[in-house]
Amino acid sequence: MKAIAVKPRNPNSVHLAELPKPRVADVPNGRGVLVKVLKVGVDATDREINEGLYGNPPPGYEFLVLGHESFGIVEEVGPNVRHVKPGDYVTCTVRRPGTSIFDRIGRSDITSEEIYYERGINLLHGYLTEYYVDDSEFVVRVPPALKHLGVLAEPMSVADKAIQQVYEAQKRLLVWEPKIAYVTGAGQIGLLVTLILRLRGVEVFTIARGTKPSLKAEIAEAYGATYVSTQGMTLTELAKHTGKPDLIIEATGNSAIAFEAMSVLGHNGAIVWTSITGGQRKVEVATDSINLNWVLGNKLLLGSVNANYRHFESGISDLAQGEIFYPGVTQKILTTPINGLDNYQEMMRQLVDAKEALKVFVNVAEG
Repeated sequence: MKAIAVKPRNPNSVHLAELPKPRVADVPNGRGVLVKVLKVGVDATDREINEGLYGNPPPGYEFLVLGHESFGIVEEVGPNVRHVKPGDYVTCTVRRPGTSIFDRIGRSDITSEEIYYERGINLLHGYLTEYYVDDSEFVVRVPPALKHLGVLAEPMSVADKAIQQVYEAQKRLLVWEPKIAYVTGAGQIGLLVTLILRLRGVEVFTIARGTKPSLKAEIAEAYGATYVSTQGMTLTELAKHTGKPDLIIEATGNSAIAFEAMSVLGHNGAIVWTSITGGQRKVEVATDSINLNWVLGNKLLLGSVNANYRHFESGISDLAQGEIFYPGVTQKILTTPINGLDNYQEMMRQLVDAKEALKVFVNVAEG
């Protein structure tokens, strides 16, 4: 069967590979789930792996199948699988357990091991193929009514985890009810975080470089947020207008913005960094002022990456609520379909060149 793959650490090596069709019996103890792939989302991670920045193939292979954002339909299950059945729509988690204490309690998303196993990213093949098989432990059902948004389940799980983690961490205050939040960045993660916070009743300012009118602004404001362009107003100027925010979710991938956000956060507030910055950018930071204000203001900074099964479930639940409160809005994130695995070069071109594309995804099969 066909698969879109790269040779990790070899820049621009994306190609079409061949793999044998997997079998339910490939997973031990009768726990296998065979999934026919319908759609796979791709993002900057896939682009960066193709650029040779990171990633490793599975043992015994010279290539790595890309794609960690899956949506498909169950075709066959092993005899000990109970929670999914043939015909169910599903997605699948990304990271697989190692041996740390966190891995053993189902929290592989916060593994303490330096070597980790992620489908489509490191040491495990991804989902950009016709079929995959996995242990039922990692397979998450998607309601039929959400099949049009199923390919967003993985990025939504990442967004949901970031919000869950900060609310959990802020229990240190005993009482924390954020009123104002800034979301820096209006890509898919920034917009999905905007949705989650609006569902929680938070006043949200979604902040990005682009000016209105734009699709990003349209989606953010359809969720009930205020869209702010940094070309017209800095974070510092915005904070003077709104009052300092209780929460900032950073999703730009721009380290300068990430550090500027530290200077505008309110007392007892929290910042969550969800993006990863590359390169060698250097910025001048008012370290003494930040140190003083953060200590005296009881402020918190945390990083959030990846997601586990429960984050997928809560993310899917929030997608469903989003359809109730803001019908048809989230689907607008799905801007750039690529039809078929054979069009892998167009897929990568869109990831590299289409700066306004919110979500590039591959239509693998009908279903």
